Amino acid sequence: MRDSGREEGPAASGGEPPLSDGAASGDPGVGDPGVLDEIGRAGRAAKRLFGAQLSWLVAELGLARSAVSWMLLAALAATVAGVGLGLTLMALAGVLLASWLHSWPWALVVLGLLQALFLWGMIVLFRRCMHWLTLPASRREWRETIRQAMRRSERGDGPRASDQAGAEREEGT
Repeated sequence: MRDSGREEGPAASGGEPPLSDGAASGDPGVGDPGVLDEIGRAGRAAKRLFGAQLSWLVAELGLARSAVSWMLLAALAATVAGVGLGLTLMALAGVLLASWLHSWPWALVVLGLLQALFLWGMIVLFRRCMHWLTLPASRREWRETIRQAMRRSERGDGPRASDQAGAEREEGT
């Protein structure tokens, strides 16, 4: 089996490869120079592979940092667009109510009542969610979560070293 990318030595020209001192004396502990060459090439290939993987990881982390910034910007833009859409729909509802009721003041009163009903519904939903947090199973889960956090802080585990390193990079220290 021939490796086309391999340099051809004296064996390719018909001569015998030079024997090392150990191979000439018959020592079984000393290897063939071709084997050492193969091991060296395998080591260099592994170094290139891991170097490429490291550069890939650095590029991925850079993209992730950039993606987080863009996600925050997109969330802000979506919030602004959502508020704008809500105002537009309310204005459209006001115009439709005014044309239906033939009175702008009554249209504004109806819109105010609709908004008050929506606000009341959201308050009721919020209170229901807070009630769910006070149920026994939820209290038990919260208590266990707090106990785990206390045990970790007592043991001195705190945040992991990798989390601290990431936080320091984000802060620029």
